[in-house]
Amino acid sequence: MFKKKKIELAKIKKILFEKGFIVKKKKNFFYFNDLKSFYYTSLSGLILILIFFAVPLSVDIKKEIDVSKSSFENNSNINFQKVLDGKPLNNKIDEGLDVKNLFADIFSFEELPTDTVRLSASTINQLFKETNYTLENVRKTGMVKPIRLSLLPDEIKRIESTKKKKNLFIQIILPLILEENNRIKLDRKKLFSILNKNINSNAEKTWLNSKFKQYGVLKKDISTLKIRMDEVPVSLAIAQAAKETGWGTSRFAIEGNALFGQWTWTGEGIKPAGIDSNDSTHKVMKFKVLKASVRAYQRNLNTHSSYKEFRSARAQMRDNDEQLDSLILADFLDKYAATGNEYTKIIKQIIKQNLLQDFDNVQLLPSSIKLKNII
Repeated sequence: MFKKKKIELAKIKKILFEKGFIVKKKKNFFYFNDLKSFYYTSLSGLILILIFFAVPLSVDIKKEIDVSKSSFENNSNINFQKVLDGKPLNNKIDEGLDVKNLFADIFSFEELPTDTVRLSASTINQLFKETNYTLENVRKTGMVKPIRLSLLPDEIKRIESTKKKKNLFIQIILPLILEENNRIKLDRKKLFSILNKNINSNAEKTWLNSKFKQYGVLKKDISTLKIRMDEVPVSLAIAQAAKETGWGTSRFAIEGNALFGQWTWTGEGIKPAGIDSNDSTHKVMKFKVLKASVRAYQRNLNTHSSYKEFRSARAQMRDNDEQLDSLILADFLDKYAATGNEYTKIIKQIIKQNLLQDFDNVQLLPSSIKLKNII
């Protein structure tokens, strides 16, 4: 084993000096070894300061990116699609109501001269029999005879058989409800035809403006018009008419052709029994013909703010390509009567017990080419 001998540094320096070399000890840069702990502490502090400064900056930048992205997506894609769909950018759909011309077409019924004769119940039954118009045939064939009666018979309240009374009432008002729904169908068909065109004629623009007035639409909002201009399910209309008139036997129905118990504080109407003649409370609206009452009822559901949720639910069914379901829509008519939810329960009970949904898909036999085109 050999032991390593230690080489003395002094001897090496002496030898190198004799050879002409000078050996010096290298000094620490900035006395690094002596101040090492100070440098490390200072560097760590500087790093921490930079981190605390940079983190909020990065968060702000991220927020700006997110906001910018959100703004771009919302304003570019969503808003552009709304414009294409005819939707207002402020999302205030089906709000506000211009009542100036709301019932102009309904009041026009009052201006028409009429020599309407009130037929007796027996005469009406005979007319239905001769035309083979029965509810049984309607359920089988899905078709309804276009027999329009303007007045209810006085004797309907004296018909003892509940079934016969109900059947007669439905037979009288069913063609009227279908006719008004058909009128709305034609209007909706024309509306979508206009919207699908790039250029519209002056006649189409005039028609569109008249519908904005008819449905009380503010600012000519297309989306609001589409929501308001729609049908009321036949079964729902029959059920409400039955409830409000006692299946056609009420004084308001016989004397004022008021099928849906609509109130008025300013117009012509019938005061409910028990109210003093000097009392300024409501009256029940009266009409010259039953058809005017049906149209006023539909206009009421299609425009009044109390039934906004009803219209929204109906529009949702349309968007989902679903059939209008009266049992679901009835739940949104709790403001129609003071009894609220109890009223909606009764309406649904009437629909179920009398199988009124059988009439939701029936068609009125056409009396014109226009009507024939929508069947």
